[in-house]
Amino acid sequence: MDSDSELTVAVLGLGYIGLPTAAVIARTGAMVLGIDVHESVVQTVNAGKVHIEEVDLDGLVSGVIARGTLRASTQIEPSDVFLIAVPTPFGDDHAPNIGYVLQAATTVATVLKAGDTVILESTSPVGTTEKVAELLSQLRPDLKVPGHCAGTADIAIAYCPERVLPGRILVELIDNDRVIGGVTPRCARKALQFYRRFVRGACVTTSARAAEMTKLTENAFRDVNIAFANELSIVADGMGIDVWEVIRLANRHPRVNILSPGPGVGGHCIAVDPWFLVAADREHTPLIRTAREVNDGKVGFTVERAEALIAQLPNAPVACLGLAFKANIDDFRESPALHVAEAIAARHGSRVRIVEPYAATLPPSLAQSGAVLTDIDTALETCPIMIVLVDHDVFKSVPLEERAEKLVYDARGIWPDQPQRQGPSLLRAVGAA
Repeated sequence: MDSDSELTVAVLGLGYIGLPTAAVIARTGAMVLGIDVHESVVQTVNAGKVHIEEVDLDGLVSGVIARGTLRASTQIEPSDVFLIAVPTPFGDDHAPNIGYVLQAATTVATVLKAGDTVILESTSPVGTTEKVAELLSQLRPDLKVPGHCAGTADIAIAYCPERVLPGRILVELIDNDRVIGGVTPRCARKALQFYRRFVRGACVTTSARAAEMTKLTENAFRDVNIAFANELSIVADGMGIDVWEVIRLANRHPRVNILSPGPGVGGHCIAVDPWFLVAADREHTPLIRTAREVNDGKVGFTVERAEALIAQLPNAPVACLGLAFKANIDDFRESPALHVAEAIAARHGSRVRIVEPYAATLPPSLAQSGAVLTDIDTALETCPIMIVLVDHDVFKSVPLEERAEKLVYDARGIWPDQPQRQGPSLLRAVGAA
């Protein structure tokens, strides 16, 4: 393992984080095996193609597949480093589910050998990495597992969460600082050596529990700040004041930086991770819990305001612009835009036109309602009502002359010059970005 060309890495989970990470590591010359439970994903990657939308990812994957440094499979193989990047969803009660993580660790245990390093990247509740170590110690009693043995352990186990922005993943995987938490300090140092192979940002070591809480803290911080913007937007709407102007003016203060409101908060990070902290200590997290409730509640508020606009033109076609949880990506996980569109389509069916440039087909929930997928040009030609839910660049590029006569509900504030033909309370939707 003295050089990248001798290093073998298995990445478990080829999703929005796993595939870019596997490709970036493969670019260094390491031999990378991507593991995924979906045969369709494996076939797509092995063909040098991608199943997710991310800037420059298609070219990178195609290149490392062609060079033979990346391949995909549904079956695990012996490797030097095992990187777990599987989902950690929550249930209806918002309790975190680490079942996929433990299943991945169980899979790793079948091929684990002395000298290997196991790294968890999945966003996880505090203590999950220690549970992985405990599970491995039970499944492989022949190995000395850190935290469960005397003396020097045979393997290293660490936690290193991703902290990237969709649309900039390939850049930020390399340039962003990384927090590396080991089950022991020796584990952290071993993982540090691995990340230094492809990360230009600072790599800081700590304990696994501190690293786990750091990741949750980062996203809870964002969620709380977005909740302030969302709550402010509701108050401004009731007063007939343009919240976007208020925020712009308030942010001229040297110590004020209010974030942008919108129809809610989405994605598998900010909309999910704060609940992990709440589940760990509900008594002492009223602020974090309230922020989640404010942001989740913004979907209903947005639907209510959109419906008031739609009621002004009974039977007219309605265009919902965007389904993704943020601009210029194809990720619909926990997307407030999707939830708003679903609510509108459930009520108005075939009247609804969905404009989502990053989707080839509609999600089943929308297709079943009778809504139709269309493009922005057709929507502008046929729909007198426009509900802006995502700030995709293609939507921002629409000039005033093409939308001046439309009834517009702008949940993202991308058209500040839109005529206020529908009254102050319907000027634009207010939610979270």
